[in-house]
Amino acid sequence: MHNFKNIIAWQKVRMLVKEIYLMTKKFPKEELYELTSQVRRAVVSVPSNIAEGSGRGSSKEFSRFLDIAIGSSFEMETQMILSFDLNYITEEELASVTEKTSEVQKLIYGFQKTLKTNE
Repeated sequence: MHNFKNIIAWQKVRMLVKEIYLMTKKFPKEELYELTSQVRRAVVSVPSNIAEGSGRGSSKEFSRFLDIAIGSSFEMETQMILSFDLNYITEEELASVTEKTSEVQKLIYGFQKTLKTNE
């Protein structure tokens, strides 16, 4: 078992969740139950799946939850690109999110490799 709070990817994406929530706060009200809700659910799914997987009994199960976390990060990134296309966020905001998301994805992939070598 791993303490999810010590996993760097979890720590970094936790900060990204806050950033996304602050950005989406500015979205049009008509998007509240559409894009705003979708992107928030996707970004929250990333640290949630890291945490849930850390409590699983095997590295193989944990790795499966990390796969889900990575998938959610790509989903969120796509939604933020769409938000930029719709002029809800700036190019700078998109660049910030994209950079941080890429960093989290690399950290998760790297962590997965250590799980597989320790099986």
